[in-house]
Amino acid sequence: MQHTLEKKVEIKGIGLHSGCESLLVLEPAPENFGIQFVRSDLNEIPIRALYSQVVDLRNCTCIGTSQQNIVSTIEHLMAVLSILGIDNAKISVNNPEVPILDGSGKIFLEILEKAALKKQTAKRKYLKVKKEISFSDGKGGDIKLIPADKLHIKFDIEFPSKIVGHQTFDKDIDREIFTKEIAPCRTFCEKYQVDYLKSIGLIKGGSLENAVVLDGETLLNPEGFRLKNECVNHKVMDCIGDLYTSGYHILAKVVANKTGHYHNNEILKQLFSSTDNYEIL
Repeated sequence: MQHTLEKKVEIKGIGLHSGCESLLVLEPAPENFGIQFVRSDLNEIPIRALYSQVVDLRNCTCIGTSQQNIVSTIEHLMAVLSILGIDNAKISVNNPEVPILDGSGKIFLEILEKAALKKQTAKRKYLKVKKEISFSDGKGGDIKLIPADKLHIKFDIEFPSKIVGHQTFDKDIDREIFTKEIAPCRTFCEKYQVDYLKSIGLIKGGSLENAVVLDGETLLNPEGFRLKNECVNHKVMDCIGDLYTSGYHILAKVVANKTGHYHNNEILKQLFSSTDNYEIL
């Protein structure tokens, strides 16, 4: 059955790019409402957390209905909502960014695990992939959805730096795996990327408290990696969150190689391009 929250939950934190404090309020919502974001600082319409509402995919997943009415960096929260089986929620945020917290899904998970959920009367909707579909960017990044009875993700990344190098994740996705191996994994980037983004007025809230920063063969975070394969596992979390913008819990084997938010969005466009590609259970 579908589930929503029993009562509202508040989460505060810094916006990655603005550096401003962000207040996130998650509230109960009726059956078949889905996940919808509302900018509490604007008098604008709600934004459905759907792949078709995505307006920017640079460094994060950003949804919106206009240039002003946007909410960015929704992917970590969406992954947690998906894994906890929260089907319906109204989410208010007082600026354009979901708080980055520690750069992972861990704090979102810990807070929402403590929140009581309400069982609803409508049945949960699953999307089962019926035939293999794929997307390639022509530059070495490609992703496939293959028919399967559960969500399984095989993800490969390859970085020149030996500190990351080649990493693979290849497992069924369930709550236990997500909690232990995926949720704690932080977003990561190279120092030169940080320097550039800061130079153009972005990531004002970015720090070693909410990101893993690589500088050649050196890891700038004094505490080191949380998990051996933290980088690829974080990409898996992004993928889970982005797939939830399908509006369904997806049953498929995902095979991804050197991909990101752009590829996740494109494969959903391919998926929904024909009703022959899937069935709703």
